[in-house]
This record gives sequence, C-alpha cells and structure tokens, in this order.
Amino acid sequence: MLSKHKSSAYLDNARPNKKYETIKLTINFNGLNMVKNTPTLSIVMPCLNEAENLEALLPQLKSAQPTAEILVIDDGSTDLSKSICEQHGIKVISHPHSLGNGASIKTGARNASGDIIVFMDADGQHNPDDIQRLLSKLAEGYDMVIGARQSGSHASTKRLLGNAVFNKLASFMTGQNIEDLTSGYRAVRANHFRKFLYLLPNGFSYPTTSTMAFFRSALPVAYIPITAGKREGKSKIKLLKDGLRFFIIILKIGALFSPMRLFLPTSAFCFLCGVINHIDSYLSSGTFSNGSLFLYVASVFIFLMGILSEQISSLHYRNSEKEGHR
Repeated sequence: MLSKHKSSAYLDNARPNKKYETIKLTINFNGLNMVKNTPTLSIVMPCLNEAENLEALLPQLKSAQPTAEILVIDDGSTDLSKSICEQHGIKVISHPHSLGNGASIKTGARNASGDIIVFMDADGQHNPDDIQRLLSKLAEGYDMVIGARQSGSHASTKRLLGNAVFNKLASFMTGQNIEDLTSGYRAVRANHFRKFLYLLPNGFSYPTTSTMAFFRSALPVAYIPITAGKREGKSKIKLLKDGLRFFIIILKIGALFSPMRLFLPTSAFCFLCGVINHIDSYLSSGTFSNGSLFLYVASVFIFLMGILSEQISSLHYRNSEKEGHR
C-alpha cells in the first residue's frame, strides 16, 4: 500500500501540466486564426478568341500564382481557347454566345470563390508577375488596386490622349485623382466588388464604372505603375464607338454617385448665359427676351434635379452599405 506522501507525489506526476496545456492550446488557436485570416485568391480572365495568347500566358500565370483559382470566361469563342484552357487544367465558364467583356467580368465575379479577385486580360498585355505587386498594395488596406499603364504602354497616341481626357473628367466627377480609368488589370476585394455588379455594363467599360463606384462609395483605391505588353492580334475595342460609351458612362456614374458635380456647374452655366442674354437684350432693345427667360427657368430646373438626384444618391449609398454588412 502506498504511503500518503507517495500517493500524493504519484497523483501530482499523473496530473497534466495545466500551464503547458494552456500554452499549447493558445498556439493551436493562433495557428487556426492565421490560416483562417489568410485571404484566398481568384484570377478572372475574360476571353474571346485568344487561343494563341492563352497558350503562352497560362503556364506563366500558373507559375506566378500556383495556389490561385484561375477562371477563364469564354465569351462565345470560335477558336480553340476553351480546349487550350482545359489542357492546362484551367476552369472554363462558357457563354453560349458573345455577351460582352463586362458580362464576362460579372460571370467571373459571381463564380469566383476567392476573397480577392484579380481581373486581367487574356491577350497577353498584362504581366502575371505584377499580380503579387497588386496584392501587396491591397494588403496595405485598400479595397481596389489598379495597374496604371505608363505612357509608353498605350496602343496609340490617340488612345493615350483619349484616356488622358477621360481621366481628367472622371477625376472631376469623383473629386479624386484617377491615374488610369480604363485599365482592366486590377485586384479587388470580392465582397465590395459584387455590390456594384448591377451597375456594370456588358460592354468594354467595366473598369470605368467600377473605379468611379469605388471612389464615390469611399472605398480606398490605389494605383501601381505597370508596363503593358504589346497586344497580339486585333483589338476588339473601337476607339470612337467605345470612347463615346465611356464618356456617357462617366456622366451616368457621376450623376448617380455625385450628382451636384454634374448638375450644379450646368445650372450655373445656364444662369450665366441667361444673365448675358438679358443684359444684351436690355441694352439693345430695352426688353426682356424669351431666351433669357428660358435660360433662367432651365437653370432652376437643373438645380432642382441635382438636389433630387443627390437625395436618391444618398439612398443608393445607404442601401449599398447595408448589403456590404450582410
């Protein structure tokens, strides 16, 4: 029979070390938190007849981001684009016919499983090695990081000048400095990006819409400089046709998220023209012209439309915030 002293010593040895257990559990839980907090990545590439470019791009992309989910959205390609993706083990989502670049972006965003989505073109212009730079900048607390093309990266002087004009106009409408409004190479936080899918057009101007929507919703946006490669094959963007669409979309998004930046200057311009016409009519004939009356009335109506639009914009922003917290 064990003595009382020996029994106590035996029980003390058999009893687990509580301090050790606590430390062990803490380490295990911290490890689980580290795994859980690591954001997952999806790469989305719209594709329309890019078989030649995909053959070279996909191996580079898999090498640069081996753990990322890669989604190629086949927008009704008639070449071997889909087959090449399947040969490289890439997931393909196909549209029955061409719906547009923006439609492909929306399809990709809805099907991507990652916490972060990188959008890039399948035409070989975007360097897969820049993805890590986009992610590093995003980790600093931004919700969208855009690859801003340097001046030598634009396809032509006309496009360089056109993009410069769009950048200035969009900067005015948003009150923020926009370095490259039409760059499709960007990393976004998926939960924020999906809030604005209904705003995105089905055509080529999704970068314009999403950038302005993020700015006007006070979601931090950053830029990193990139050098875009030369596109292989013919571009699917028509300079005049799509340029006009970009201009209209900038006005639409500006009117939706910052109405008074559009309506107030327009109202003031009409009022100023009315004053000038009024003075001219009075000095020349001593009368009050119908043109002056029309401009004064138009000025008041445009101003009131701006106030009404501002209220609608506030409701829209509040609804977007509610969706973001669900």
